[in-house]
Amino acid sequence: MASVGILGAGSWGTALSMVLHKNGHQVCVWSILEEEVKMLRENREHKEKLPGVHIPEEIVFTSDLKETVQGRDVLIIAVPSPYVRSTAHLIAPMVKDSQIIVNVAKGIEESTLYTLTQIIHEEIPNASLAVLSGPSHAEEVGRGIPTTCVVGAKDKKTAETIQNLFMNEVFRIYTSPDVLGIELGGALKNVVALAAGIADGLGYGDNTKAALITRGIGEIARLGMAMGGKLETFCGLTGIGDLIVTCASMHSRNRRAGILIGQGKTAEEAMAEVKMVVEGVYSAKAAYALAQKYGVEVPIISEVNEVLFHGKDAALTVSDLMLRDKKLENTSIPWE
Repeated sequence: MASVGILGAGSWGTALSMVLHKNGHQVCVWSILEEEVKMLRENREHKEKLPGVHIPEEIVFTSDLKETVQGRDVLIIAVPSPYVRSTAHLIAPMVKDSQIIVNVAKGIEESTLYTLTQIIHEEIPNASLAVLSGPSHAEEVGRGIPTTCVVGAKDKKTAETIQNLFMNEVFRIYTSPDVLGIELGGALKNVVALAAGIADGLGYGDNTKAALITRGIGEIARLGMAMGGKLETFCGLTGIGDLIVTCASMHSRNRRAGILIGQGKTAEEAMAEVKMVVEGVYSAKAAYALAQKYGVEVPIISEVNEVLFHGKDAALTVSDLMLRDKKLENTSIPWE
């Protein structure tokens, strides 16, 4: 049995706490919000984010950071991406050397263009870091619906430790050394999912969705590989797998926000209605900046930025994408 501290009591942190509890581990979940802790303790249900999912009494909820961090075998950072740096900074003095910290949030920091594990490493350089990602809506994980994810770490032993910690008959974990690729796939797919939602909000169909998913994974892979990620990663769970589920499911906050934007709402109005942090909105500028830095063409990501931050009419973005210059589908395949 392991002792695990989870930073973040939202839908994902709560769902993962239930996986770990099912596997026989001792789990303590922290939230900075006293009212959230009180609600979870009293109701044993996250009524807003995981309605209908009963949380076992043995899972501890607290607003005390020391109780969550000190003496734990593994720490999991499950706060929304804009709060990863501040959370890592808060816990840094309490983290012991080689402490395993698993990032399960998805995003890129706009000001630095760092991935989230890069941020955590900067704040807590003495920790042993891993990332867990894949097509895994908390609403389904919390209900025990079969799910697969991948854990990435530079150190094979760390990856296998996390694999053993989480894996059971309904939560299958693969391992990978490509930490950067896993994080980029998880972050960039949220931007493409916004585009897919916008298309839904405009009333387009399955053909449009398939085009966005297919061309979107092309953008993600081109940019990710230019940055050092591996093609195999973008063809796997945290690439095409996560992109499919995020673009297609109404569990996806990014798709839901995109639908509202396609219907005419601003990004701020859409996020307010979704009532959760829409990671794609926060990652869109960073994704475009990375594409500029590495000289990679990303037309879908570019158009999402135009809609979100420059007031472009969403319907116009579709015609602009469709009427781009004629191209080969794949430049690596030669004509005979």
